[in-house]
Amino acid sequence: MAAPPATAPATARCLSVAKSCWAAERSSSSFVLSAPATGLRQSGSRVFSIRAKVATGLQRACIADDGAERPWKLSDARLVLEDGSVWTAKSFGASGTQVGEVVFNTSLTGYQEILTDPSYAGQFVLMTNPHIGNTGVNPDDEESNQCFLGGLIIRNLSICTSNWRCKETLEKYLIKRNIMGIYDVDTRAITRRLREDGSLIGVLSTDQSLTDNELLEMAQKWKIVGVDLISGVTCDAPYEWSDKTDSEWEFKRDPSSETFHVVAYDFGIKHNILRRLTSYGCKITVVPANWPASEVLNLKPNGVLFSNGPGDPAAVPYAVKTVQEIIGKVPVFGICMGHQLIGQALGGKTFKMKFGHHGGNHPVCDLRSGRVDISAQNHNYAVDPESLPEGAKVTHVNLNDNSCAGLQYSKMKLMSLQYHPESSPGPHDSDTAFGEFIELMKSNRL
Repeated sequence: MAAPPATAPATARCLSVAKSCWAAERSSSSFVLSAPATGLRQSGSRVFSIRAKVATGLQRACIADDGAERPWKLSDARLVLEDGSVWTAKSFGASGTQVGEVVFNTSLTGYQEILTDPSYAGQFVLMTNPHIGNTGVNPDDEESNQCFLGGLIIRNLSICTSNWRCKETLEKYLIKRNIMGIYDVDTRAITRRLREDGSLIGVLSTDQSLTDNELLEMAQKWKIVGVDLISGVTCDAPYEWSDKTDSEWEFKRDPSSETFHVVAYDFGIKHNILRRLTSYGCKITVVPANWPASEVLNLKPNGVLFSNGPGDPAAVPYAVKTVQEIIGKVPVFGICMGHQLIGQALGGKTFKMKFGHHGGNHPVCDLRSGRVDISAQNHNYAVDPESLPEGAKVTHVNLNDNSCAGLQYSKMKLMSLQYHPESSPGPHDSDTAFGEFIELMKSNRL
């Protein structure tokens, strides 16, 4: 197809240049061309309005070792894994050296929610979807007030953004938040390595003064098992939450006529968990992870939520003790880390999985009804169902590996899920779990 004339609308030129760029990328994965920002394209009888921003990190010219200037960015970063493998890449976002546990996430969309999920503290997230950054970022999709993960690993960084809610590019967003990112690396090969060998500690670095062996030593010395990561992500003091899911995104059309006071323990809680509970008719008080159980019970709540959070549940015995002091006294709902803490509080054991569950496409079966939900998950630990006491019933299993995905103990007035019913990002199949918690609190009122 011939290129549009110079007088063509800006977006026609943008899309034409993008096509040229895609062709160029097939022959040289680092070569990119700039694109105009806005305009209209006439296509038959339909007109498409597009807002686009150029992702500037891809545009920087670089000086090669031979002194010649190249119109594309050269590899300037390394990912060194504890198994000794070294992966060269191109950097975007912040510069420096960072250590973390490498995990892969299979979600196709929702990278901004993943970046701001506190449960990723101490980890590098590798996105298996190859094209990231095309929708940019916006202030509405934040799951917390900051980014907690150690770094982002992707295959292709989008050359421009095109989304009506976009406010800035992914690279600018990461620079502002001092988060490292790398691209143009073989994410498929790394993912296969993680699936075969399990999660690995890695070092991301743009510091050329450090040798591969020095980075390898850093990776092999760093530990994440047994480390309390919750204390670094929880809130400092109690606060009230009142925001509901925005009406344009709300899919539940029968709001509860009753109001319930729920105290939510912040082990790394996501904003959309709070929004969904509020949309179901809850008044929420959020408290820090180390808040005394006696103070919570003095508030006489209708229920208590134990939230998601990062790391090893065995590394936070104070949280397990809190759960033990609350269960049986009021209805409780545990999500992700909260589910694992409930398992330990009941006398059960948790264990570290080979590579965990991270993504928005995990099938889960409700054993009570046979219903299968596609769920959003993010965890590296699981509850051993064989270690649970009599009376604690497994209600859900992950159909990929048959791991425990939900618990119920009627006598103790508790329920828990290993996955995320708010699903941000992810499908909303499991949103009914919040309604189940409402019914649990209703029955306790009678």
